[in-house]
Amino acid sequence: MFFTIPTLLTWARIVAIPLIVGVFYLPLADPMRNLIATVLFVVTALTDWLDGYLARRLNQTSAFGAFLDPVADKFLVCASLLVLVHLQRCNALLALVIIGREIAISSLREWMAQIGASKSVAVHMLGKWKTTMQMVAIPFLLFDGRLFGFIYTHLWGTWLLVIAAVLTIWSMVYYLQKAIPEIRAKAK
Repeated sequence: MFFTIPTLLTWARIVAIPLIVGVFYLPLADPMRNLIATVLFVVTALTDWLDGYLARRLNQTSAFGAFLDPVADKFLVCASLLVLVHLQRCNALLALVIIGREIAISSLREWMAQIGASKSVAVHMLGKWKTTMQMVAIPFLLFDGRLFGFIYTHLWGTWLLVIAAVLTIWSMVYYLQKAIPEIRAKAK
């Protein structure tokens, strides 16, 4: 099931990442680069919802799609955060917390799968909230201007990213708490 419609949407999300990054290397005025990157990010992020919906609706769920979907999300978020740190629109510590958690939890899930306890670190609502908060904060920071003339997106994006970082830590602690009993049980 490498080439179902939902999986192709997930692949498109991965392919869009260099486009979002590349926008900032185009010879355009900053407001235009910001707008293009924001629109690309929002459209790309919406495919995350759409591919899941279509996979269920068209009965095209697969183990490969279940693997690739969160990988695409992590690539998109991490690449965007690195761009934002480079542009000095995001605190490096916030980016490090978010990226570090993604690496740690992905590694934990792989390890738990190897010991036959992957259900203990299955996706939880906290992880979904964390991802949603990141997907809302990042476009605000990419836009970096006044939306509708009065919404200062940098301020809103920064606060939303702080909330995302708190949810990131909270969800990591949750997953670790679920995994530790399984790890102890397997160690005996």
